[in-house]
Amino acid sequence: MLVHCLGVAAGGGYPQWNCACPGCREVRTAPERASAHAGLAVSGTGDRWFLLNATPDVHHQINSDPSLHPGPGARETPVAGVLLTDAEFDHTIGLLVLREGSSLEVFGTAPVLSALTDHFPVRDLVSDYADVRWREVEVGKPIDLDERLQVTAFATGSKPPRYVGHHAGPGDWETGYVLHDQVSGGTAVYAPTVPSWDEHFAEQVADADCVFVDGTFWTDDEMSRSGTGDRPGRSMGHMPVSGADGSARHLAALPARRKIYVHVNNTNPILDEGSAERAELAALGVEVGRAGLEVEL
Repeated sequence: MLVHCLGVAAGGGYPQWNCACPGCREVRTAPERASAHAGLAVSGTGDRWFLLNATPDVHHQINSDPSLHPGPGARETPVAGVLLTDAEFDHTIGLLVLREGSSLEVFGTAPVLSALTDHFPVRDLVSDYADVRWREVEVGKPIDLDERLQVTAFATGSKPPRYVGHHAGPGDWETGYVLHDQVSGGTAVYAPTVPSWDEHFAEQVADADCVFVDGTFWTDDEMSRSGTGDRPGRSMGHMPVSGADGSARHLAALPARRKIYVHVNNTNPILDEGSAERAELAALGVEVGRAGLEVEL
């Protein structure tokens, strides 16, 4: 199994267009440190690739990864589909970009596909532009993507997008994916939204060889500390990285060969390679993802 990291930033990207927090100010003077939105590309064989979420940067992410380049035919593409972890804008807007006549499979849970029909009508908007096959994902039920790669969704949270509002019903609004190579036996987990490291989540990552996990906020009160908002991280479905109840100590204890934070907010100091917080993670054997990072399992 081949896993390519296409970006690590949470909603808004890094830098965020309207943000003047210290991190965004600094990265504008060093654009090589900027990051596209969080996403992966995964393939069992190296021929057909599946994106983990379709971000607003998907056009540039594909252009930046030679494995995803089109050819040899004029309109042939190795990008075969998209696995959605939720219906948030920063994970679905890219579906509007992937509309130029190609054939794609898009996977999502029933609530996610419903939101993309009734509230953010992506399904209707792209129907006249591309051959998109919408496939409902059931939590716990494996799906074969190619000759080797099998994926299984698992629930991570129940928070619907704000645009759905009071119309949201119960259901699997937020999921992660266990990615399993049935030939090599390698397993990776992708979970950009982790509200708590509970027993259920611990079971999903216990035997993984590589874990890509939610690194949105360093502290729960990061938004208020940075002057960029007043909502605690947990209220947005993201447990903090640091602290006695943070994800870092859980992640460090895993036997996985690679432990990688993704979906990192622009206010989080771990985006700065020279920060004390980044050094703290390195001492724990935990990485911060970057576009271009490749893992083979």
